[in-house]
Amino acid sequence: MSTKIQSRRKLIVAVLLCVAVGGALVRHYAAPGSTTRDIGTLLMVLWVPIIGNVIAWLIGKLPRRTPKPAPPAGFDTLPEFTPHLQAALTFRRPSVPAQDVPLGPGEYRGALVLGTEGFSARWRVPSGTSLARGTPVALDIEFLSPVVAQPKFTQGTAFRVLVDESFVADGQALQLRPAHT
Repeated sequence: MSTKIQSRRKLIVAVLLCVAVGGALVRHYAAPGSTTRDIGTLLMVLWVPIIGNVIAWLIGKLPRRTPKPAPPAGFDTLPEFTPHLQAALTFRRPSVPAQDVPLGPGEYRGALVLGTEGFSARWRVPSGTSLARGTPVALDIEFLSPVVAQPKFTQGTAFRVLVDESFVADGQALQLRPAHT
């Protein structure tokens, strides 16, 4: 959708382009050194200011390569799992019965959500065990920023666990562990 100013600019560019092409034709067919040839040259020169605007418009249409910011430091930069909180987690049952399978052993990552605040965390299910959904289980949790998160998770604090875009568990803080930054 063009505005009135944009349509006027397009008209001016088209008119000046036609004048320049006309000037080129006059210059081509005029005798060298004649006034007619000079007028043709002058008509061609009228196009020069517009060329700068057209080039600037074309450059503006080129996709910009913006440098990607460095990803924030994550758990992968930490040397080992250091528990900061012991919590009782109750993993929710999915709405699709076929997805209602126990959580197997391994490391899981998500955010512990208190109201409108979220804290990056990870927890481990010990090898040789699996966690049934709907049953509370005590797990050790590590915060990405323990100095910021630990004061919020006093004993008995209720929270939710967010993984990707879904709340997958409800939790309650049981015991804080000393923070080692």
